[in-house]
Amino acid sequence: FKGVQKNTFFLFYAVAMVLAAYYCESQLGWRIRPFGKTAFLLFVLFHLPLINLFTFLAYRKDKKCAQRGEWRIPETQLHTLELLGGTIGAIAGQKIFHHKNKKKTYMATFFATIFIQAGIIGFILHYLKLI
Repeated sequence: FKGVQKNTFFLFYAVAMVLAAYYCESQLGWRIRPFGKTAFLLFVLFHLPLINLFTFLAYRKDKKCAQRGEWRIPETQLHTLELLGGTIGAIAGQKIFHHKNKKKTYMATFFATIFIQAGIIGFILHYLKLI
């Protein structure tokens, strides 16, 4: 399945989030009202570490595939992972694996993604009346 192969990091992330929610509800007994502030903060609590982990792993896999001459992860998928909150994982992947940090077009899009992400975060914080 080419569609599944190209989107494995998104699928693994989704499975990890579902498992985290299941664990919180079944093992911890947390009953959270959907779309409330508590639900949002719990989502962020699980989302940020997981998306950064999967972004970091995507950089690692892309670097190894580049060295072997194998199928690569499309840049749009890496940028999507960054935009979803994986900026710290992306920066760590760039620094540790020395990957994608010298390609000027990629880095320009990366910094644009950071600005977009900052705007989204500002909007959410304003919507929640936290700023």
